[in-house]
Amino acid sequence: MGTPLTNEKFEDLLAAADYSAHHLELRDAYMMDASFAKWIETGIVTADADDEWWISAVGKAVARGVEVRRARIVSEPLSRYSRWLWECTSLVNLAAGEQVRWLPRHLTAGLVTPPVDFWIFDSAVLVWNHFTGDGEWANNEVTRDPALVSLCSGAFAAVWERAVDHRDYRPS
Repeated sequence: MGTPLTNEKFEDLLAAADYSAHHLELRDAYMMDASFAKWIETGIVTADADDEWWISAVGKAVARGVEVRRARIVSEPLSRYSRWLWECTSLVNLAAGEQVRWLPRHLTAGLVTPPVDFWIFDSAVLVWNHFTGDGEWANNEVTRDPALVSLCSGAFAAVWERAVDHRDYRPS
């Protein structure tokens, strides 16, 4: 149903967004990156070059008036990876201008979401994020299928409504 991401890069889709970029995260762990590895070793949250790029790219979108929202469905108690994400959200995501909410998985009964993470840009472009079983990046897939965009927009809105703002979320 989707078209593989070839000449459409994520940063181009974000740069082209006029009013919204919404992201739903469903996994309890992703790939090991340098910031996460350092946190495991030292317990200290630091930003790296990828984080600086993110803060810049999202910051530019937010400055143009794009509402950037991220919702995370997480198991509790949090995995080490999710705990690290929670600890670095202020340093990276909120600093970039994102709005971030958390929804404990045990509070999702009755919600229906796709099985993979996704982004929706301007209620028109859906980007599926594919990962391996170990959380390593696999690829993106882009679709403009109105039915899929609508389905995922509804799923995101339902999660967003039920989720807790990052500033108020206290993980167990």
